[in-house]
Amino acid sequence: MALNIPADLDLHLAGEEIGRLLLARRMKLAAAESCTGGWLSKVVTEIAGCSDWFDCSFVAYSYEAKETMLGISRVILEQHGAVSEETVVEMVRGALSRSRANVAVAITGIAGPSGGTPGKPVGTVWLAWGRGHHPPVTQVIHLQGDRDAVRRHTVAAALEGLKKILITPNEAF
Repeated sequence: MALNIPADLDLHLAGEEIGRLLLARRMKLAAAESCTGGWLSKVVTEIAGCSDWFDCSFVAYSYEAKETMLGISRVILEQHGAVSEETVVEMVRGALSRSRANVAVAITGIAGPSGGTPGKPVGTVWLAWGRGHHPPVTQVIHLQGDRDAVRRHTVAAALEGLKKILITPNEAF
């Protein structure tokens, strides 16, 4: 999914727009976050009335938390790593199956300043969006900047992806 993320995106306004879209569709959101450490959930819970459309958040940083909270297989984590398409797909599926939400977003990545490898450098982030029983949509992004910039841009990308899947008709998702 190609995302167009304005550099000056106001996260609060983007969160409000997601809330309006979810309310209009009578849907609830869940989040599964790793490298953003709950930042996306912070953005949406700053919006008054979000309890009408935001169900819960799973901040699962360690392998153990990903296994326990989201039901991710240790085999997937060991074979593909925490920062992979396979893991983020399982994160979004876990968020949907372990909540009352019918829309979910999952985020895992390497925000830095350390932790990168030649194959997965700092700034590598995997995102997944899921809706109902449709197969999740995934995207990898490669970001520049310090830890704060990577995390902020990741939250912006997650919100833009949510907007895109919410305005996409069910049969096209």
